[in-house]
Amino acid sequence: MDYYLDQLIYAVALLFFIFDPFASLPIFISLTRNMDDEEKKRSARNAILVSGALFIIFTLLGTWILQLFGISLDAFRIAGGLVLLLMAIEIIFSLSFTKGTDQNSVAWVIIATPILTGPGVISTAIILTASVGAFTTIIAGVISLAITWGLLRNSIYIVKRVGSNTIDIFSKIIGMLLAALAVEFMLQGVTDWLINNDFLSTAAVLSSLV
Repeated sequence: MDYYLDQLIYAVALLFFIFDPFASLPIFISLTRNMDDEEKKRSARNAILVSGALFIIFTLLGTWILQLFGISLDAFRIAGGLVLLLMAIEIIFSLSFTKGTDQNSVAWVIIATPILTGPGVISTAIILTASVGAFTTIIAGVISLAITWGLLRNSIYIVKRVGSNTIDIFSKIIGMLLAALAVEFMLQGVTDWLINNDFLSTAAVLSSLV
């Protein structure tokens, strides 16, 4: 039980970092500034629902999709690490791909950005499913998205309470943690690939002969 709880806590923390609601708050507030409270709540709900649906689909079918295209989990882990690293750089340096987007499509904009769902979330869903199982991954995703929904739904009140500068600081910290996790993903992918292809054992034999 303790082991399962540890896995769940790890998965929730990782997914929460990748969904990164703190980084999405300024974008959400900016794109919904001309909407009334009900429209903002509806936009937050739609964004989370669609994001959750995509997350569950790739959690359940991600491994099959990899097999369909002949991609190894090790290679996908390395690629996923690279994507997460780019996401971290985007968060740290305050980059955004949503500039000039129609405000009325805010729910789709939030989903389209790497902050809520995208390659980073897809990569993590597949990798977590392989390591902790689909059930734990889905439960962790639901918990993380529920927290994210609460933050988005109450975005205006949160900004008024803590200030935009505080949110920016938290976002940068999360970006740094996400960058470290991305490096861990890539290192694990490279190591596992070398082990699975007997490169490490071959290198050990060669070193012993020298």
